[in-house]
Amino acid sequence: MKYLLLFFLITNSLYAIPIDIIELYRTKGIHAVEKEIANQLKTKTYWDYNLKNKEVINGYYESIRYLMICQKDLKDIKLYDTKSKSELFNSDVFVGKAKGDKKVEGDLKTPIGAYMLTRRITNVDPFYGPLALTTNYPNLYDKSQGKTGHGIWIHGLPLNQERDDFTQGCIALDNTKIKDLDETINIENSVLVISEQKLSTVSKDDMSIVLSSIFQWRDAWLESDITSYLSFYAKDFKKSNGQSLRKFSNYKKRVFNKNEKKTIEFYNINIIPYPNELNKKLFKIVMDEKYKTKNYQYNGKKELYVELLDNRISILTES
Repeated sequence: MKYLLLFFLITNSLYAIPIDIIELYRTKGIHAVEKEIANQLKTKTYWDYNLKNKEVINGYYESIRYLMICQKDLKDIKLYDTKSKSELFNSDVFVGKAKGDKKVEGDLKTPIGAYMLTRRITNVDPFYGPLALTTNYPNLYDKSQGKTGHGIWIHGLPLNQERDDFTQGCIALDNTKIKDLDETINIENSVLVISEQKLSTVSKDDMSIVLSSIFQWRDAWLESDITSYLSFYAKDFKKSNGQSLRKFSNYKKRVFNKNEKKTIEFYNINIIPYPNELNKKLFKIVMDEKYKTKNYQYNGKKELYVELLDNRISILTES
């Protein structure tokens, strides 16, 4: 079944591969075919072809279905279906009193970045309206930047009292609107992107570079090529556990020296543009990872924050 599926993929979606796949299989076998496909995933040419008829101006999504974009200067929020690219919902909102990116607890700023929704709360204080959707601020990248604060929600308006025309950092909607939003999305496959001004569009060229870089990085990992692997990490990289690049490198060198045979699979890849005050080309990558060696295996989420720099990704932090 595995090989039948492989040939189905080859004959139906990989016409861009510049090699006679059938002849390769005939002369060198199925493993040579798998290797050639893996090699193609590392090339920008393949991803240029793959994205030719796809829209990626707001990111690349394989499993995230709902994309919310909040533009703080316009005080609005819009919801898109990443599959159909259609707008499903829009509303005026209240945001934090102060402009700019949230950096510390109590600065009255709504953060700038990309955030997952973590909980749906209906038993909230009446000040927050009928319900609230919580975000994961501070996310992994925020923590690596030393940002503090908590409790950034999307919520409604006070049920029995007036309120100011701003929040302490949350995003607040009319109560009818927050109910409509809640009924439209599934928080488990939604993402919230918050920008100060209009979100910069993503080019297909940039997205091809990000995707091919992911598989180049994976290949270096598979081959225990420590030099190539570490070249994908920024000098100021910080691991989720606080490790600096030096400590992370020393740890990886010990692991790679074992030269263990391993398998690494990435799927449900989502690449989300990450707004920032420095106007850098940053992306949040969320995907599923299957990692297996003789003595260890992992099957779960992988999260990367990367900068597109010199035609490849530079990893700033990862889980």
